[in-house]
Amino acid sequence: MINNKKTFYEQEIERLYQENPIPAQKYILIRQSKAFMEQHHSENIELNDLAKAAFMSRFHYVRVFKQLYGVTPRSYLRDLRINKAKLLLQQGLSITETCYSVGYESLATFSNTFRKCTGQSPKHYQDFHKEKNI
Repeated sequence: MINNKKTFYEQEIERLYQENPIPAQKYILIRQSKAFMEQHHSENIELNDLAKAAFMSRFHYVRVFKQLYGVTPRSYLRDLRINKAKLLLQQGLSITETCYSVGYESLATFSNTFRKCTGQSPKHYQDFHKEKNI
């Protein structure tokens, strides 16, 4: 007998789809753009390019993405980058190297964004995790 049990994630996606039906093709294109962000988070990703690849206007793309994932594409990409930055800082990579490795072009922008998301500066975060690992 085949096990047809669905994971919690699959059940949630089905529930969301039933509550707010999105045409299957749009759903697939949004999922592909999310996967693209996950794979290429360190590159310069433009919202207009993501929307164009999904064959949607910028505003419709943001609306559908948020409907599916609960956050805007920009917030999702920011969170991906900050989570990756946390790992790199914990591993001892310098703040500057981390900044450029996760896709930021400005150290000031990276530091401000990191502080807003974590409540700590990158330096303080790195120092705290160095002390924990000693």
